[in-house]
Amino acid sequence: MVRLPRRLGHGEEATLEEHLDELRGRLFVMLGAVGVGTVVAYVFHNKVLNWLNGPLPNNFRPVTLGVAEPFTTTITVCLYAGLVFALPVVLWQLWNFFAPAVEVKLERKILFLVACSVALGAAGIAFGYEILLPRAIHFLTDYDNEHFRTLIQAKPYYNFVVTVLVGVVVIFQTPLAILGLVAIGVLSSRTLRKQRKLGYLITAAVALALPGPDLVTTFLELIPMWLLFEASIWLAVIYERRRKKVMSRSATLGA
Repeated sequence: MVRLPRRLGHGEEATLEEHLDELRGRLFVMLGAVGVGTVVAYVFHNKVLNWLNGPLPNNFRPVTLGVAEPFTTTITVCLYAGLVFALPVVLWQLWNFFAPAVEVKLERKILFLVACSVALGAAGIAFGYEILLPRAIHFLTDYDNEHFRTLIQAKPYYNFVVTVLVGVVVIFQTPLAILGLVAIGVLSSRTLRKQRKLGYLITAAVALALPGPDLVTTFLELIPMWLLFEASIWLAVIYERRRKKVMSRSATLGA
C-alpha cells in the first residue's frame, strides 16, 4: 500500500535527506493527480469541449486541418483540463510541504486568503465565460464579414479561451494583491485614495488592452475592474484600522 508523505509538525526538525524524500513523495502525488485528472477529462472530453465551445456564435464549430489534429487537440485539451482538476491536490501538497515553516496564526490567515483567492478566481471565470468571451468572440468573428469567411481553427481558439480566462482570473485577484502591498508597507490606503484617478486610468488602459475591443465589451470589462479597485481601497482602509487597533492593544498590554 502506497503511503502518502507525512506532514512535518511545527518546529519539527528534519534532515536535508528527509526533506528531499518528502518533496519527492509529494511530486509523485502531484503527478499522479494530474494523470488521474487527465484520464477523467478524457472520459468526459465531450462535455469539456462543449463547455469550451459554448461562447461561440450559433452554427460555429472549430475547424481542424490535419488527419491527426482532432486527436492531438483533444489530448491537449484533456491535459490542460487534467491540470485544472488536479490543482487542489497540487496546491495542497505544496502547502503541506511549506506549512511547517509558517506560524500557526499566520497559517490560518494564509488559508483564509487562499479561500478568498479561490472565490475571486471562480467569479473571474464566471464573468469571463458568461459575459466577456461571448461578446469578444461575436465582435471579432463578425468584423468585416462581408470581406472574410471566418473559420475558427480549434487549437488557436482554445488557446484564446484559456488565455482570456486566465487573464480575467488574474485581474480578479487585484484586491488581494493590493492588500498584500499594503500589508508589507509598499502602499497605503491614503496613497490609494489620493491616487484614485490614476488608478482608474490604469484600470481603463488594462481594459483596452484585453481582447474584445468594441466599446460594449470594454465597458463590461471596466465595471468589475473599477469595482475591484474600489473594493481594494476600502479593504486597505479596514486592514490598516484593524492593524492599528491590534498594535495599540499590544502596547497597552505591554505597559
